[in-house]
Amino acid sequence: MPHIRCFGVALSLLLSAPVAAASPPAAELFAKHSEISDIALSPDGTRVAMAVPVAEGTETQLQIIPLDEGGGALALRFGKQQHVTDVYWTTNERLVVSRAEMEPLHAEPYSRGELIATNADGSDQELLFGYIGDFFMKSGRRKDNGFSALTGLILDDPGMALVTFRCWNCGEEPDTVLFRVDTRTGVRKEVERFRGDTIFGADRSGTARIAVSRDANDNPLMRYRPTADAAWQPLPRTMAGYSLSPLRFSDQPDVMFALVSDKGEPERLYRLDLAAGTRTLLAGRADMEIARVLYEGSRGAPFGVFFDAGKPAIEYIDKASPWAALHAGLMQSFPGELVMPFDFSDDDSKLIFFTYSGSHPGAYYLLDRTAGKIRLIAELKPWIEPAKMAPVRPIEFNSRDGRTLYGFLTAAGDGPRPMVVMPHGGPHGPYDRWRFNPEAQFLASRGYAVLQVNYRGSGGRGQQFIEAGYREWGGRIQDDIADGVRWAVDQQLADPSRVCIYGASFGGYAALMNSIRYPDAYQCAIGHVGVYDLQMMFKEGDIAARRAGRTYLERVLGTDEAALVENSPARQVDRIKVPVLLAQGRIDRRVPMEQFDALATAFRKSGRPAETLVVPGEGHGFYKPENQAKLLETMADFLDRHIGGRSAGPTAATAP
Repeated sequence: MPHIRCFGVALSLLLSAPVAAASPPAAELFAKHSEISDIALSPDGTRVAMAVPVAEGTETQLQIIPLDEGGGALALRFGKQQHVTDVYWTTNERLVVSRAEMEPLHAEPYSRGELIATNADGSDQELLFGYIGDFFMKSGRRKDNGFSALTGLILDDPGMALVTFRCWNCGEEPDTVLFRVDTRTGVRKEVERFRGDTIFGADRSGTARIAVSRDANDNPLMRYRPTADAAWQPLPRTMAGYSLSPLRFSDQPDVMFALVSDKGEPERLYRLDLAAGTRTLLAGRADMEIARVLYEGSRGAPFGVFFDAGKPAIEYIDKASPWAALHAGLMQSFPGELVMPFDFSDDDSKLIFFTYSGSHPGAYYLLDRTAGKIRLIAELKPWIEPAKMAPVRPIEFNSRDGRTLYGFLTAAGDGPRPMVVMPHGGPHGPYDRWRFNPEAQFLASRGYAVLQVNYRGSGGRGQQFIEAGYREWGGRIQDDIADGVRWAVDQQLADPSRVCIYGASFGGYAALMNSIRYPDAYQCAIGHVGVYDLQMMFKEGDIAARRAGRTYLERVLGTDEAALVENSPARQVDRIKVPVLLAQGRIDRRVPMEQFDALATAFRKSGRPAETLVVPGEGHGFYKPENQAKLLETMADFLDRHIGGRSAGPTAATAP
C-alpha cells in the first residue's frame, strides 16, 4: 500500500533545517533524565497520570493531573526511593502501576514484577502481586515470588484486569499463569496455566483465545480456541504461519488482529477469524517490521501501521478512514515530526498523542476532538532546543555480500568531518531508530558526524535478519559496520583519517572487535560496559546464571572454543593498534567487572595501558546524570585528542 505523502515533505523540512550557530550545549543537558517516563489518560478523559522522576533521579512518583485546570496535581509515592512504570487506569478512580528499577542504558524505569493498585487520591493502596514476608506472628498476605505483568484490561468489565505471573523459584521452566484480577479488591482467580514463557491474547470478555510459547529449540508453539467455549488446540499454520503476535480483538467475538510471519520474514498485520479459520492481510512490508499499529480509538480496528528500522514511514490501511484523516492532519500540524496516538478516553472524544523527531526528544499533547483543541501536557526534555540540535539522516547502503542495510547519520552539516561510529547494543533484537539520541547529539554538537548501522542481527527486519547475526559477533556483523564506514567515506560524509568507534554493551564489544578486524579504519576506540571475553560470558554475569541464558549464548555464540578466543578482544590485544578508552560501572551484573578487568589487564601486560573510567555504584550503563555527564566529557576529551572535533557550525544538512 502507498505511504502518505505528507510524511516525506515533513521529513524533508526537518532534515534541511539549519542548525543555529552557538556554543555547544553543556554535557549536563544531554545527561539529564526525561521529566516523565509514562503517561495514561483516565477513561472519562478528565485526568492524566504521569510517572515523574524526582530531580535527583532516586525516585519516580505518580502524578495525577486534572485537565480542567481547576485543581492542582497530586503526587503519589509507593515507598522511599521507589520507581513506578506501566501506568494503567482500570476505572475512573483506580490505577495500577508496576514497581520498577532504573535501566541505566535507557535512563528509564522497568518493571521488577510487582503490581500495586491505588485510588487516584492515593488512598487504598494494595499490593496486587509481590512478596510480603512474615513479621513475628503476622503472616504476609502476598507471597508471589516471581514476575507479574498486567497484560490487558477486561473492556466489558471495568476494574477487572488480566495478569500473567511466572515464579522465580519453581524450576528451570516455570509455568506462566494467567489470572483474572479485581483491581479494586485484590481478589484474583487463576484462569489459564501453560508451561514455559507464554503470551496470551484475550477477547473483550477476558477469555484467553491465543497462547504463544516456545519449544526447546526456541521455535514458536501456538494454540487457540476457535470460539470462547472451545478447548485449546494447535493453531493451524495457514492462520499463524511461523510466528504470531496477538494484538487486540475486534467487536466481533471471534475476530482478532495479529502480526504474523510465515517464514521468519518481517511480520505483517492480519485480520484473523478464529471461528472460520481464515486470515486477511491488512498491511506490511517485505523489508521492515511493523513497529507500531495505529488504532481507531480505544476499541477500534487498526487504521495504519508505522515502520522505523530505517527511514520512518506510515502506511494507512484505509485512507478514507476518519482516523487516518485525523492522523494526517496532526502530522501536517507538526511538520518535521512523527505523531503517534498514545491513549484514549473511553468515548474517544479525547486522546493523548506523542510527537518527536531525531532532534526533538518528544512531547505529549491532549487533543479534544469535540472542541477541536490541542493542549501541550509535557515535554520530555524541555531544556533541549531542537533548532540547535543536529539533523538525523536515514541512510541505506549495501553490504559487501549484497544485503541492504539501514542506519542513521547525525551531523550538523555536510562534507567530510571527523566521525564516530556508534554500534548499538544487543546485538539480537535491539535496533537504532530515527529519534533523539543524547549521545549522538552531544557528539554532533562537538563537530562529529555519528554513524549508526542496523547490522544483521538487529531487530526491526524480521527473525531471519536477527538469525543472520547468530555466531557472527566477530564476523559479518563487524563487516556490516565496516561497510557503513566505507559508505560514509565514499559519500564524502566522513574524513577517513579521523574516525573513531564507540559503543556500549555489545556496542562496546563491537568497538574493540571492529578495530581489530579493520585496524586501518580507525584512529581510536571507546568501549562502555562492553563484552570483551566471549568464553567468560558463559561463566560470569546474569545471563549465564539461568539455563535459558546459557542456551541462548550457545545459540548465538556457538561453543567452538577456538572461535570464541579468536573473537574475544581481551584475547587479541596485540592486534589492537589504536588508543583505547574503557568505561565501566563497578556493580554491573549484566557485563560484570571481570570483563573489564580481563581487557584492562591484557592492555597493561602489553605495555600499552588503556585509559579507563570506572564508577562505583553504577551498573550496566551510568544512570546518575553527573556520572553520565562525566562519561560524555571524558569521551569528548579523548576524541578531541585523537581525531580532533570542533564545535558545530551553522551548516545545513541535505535531505536523503
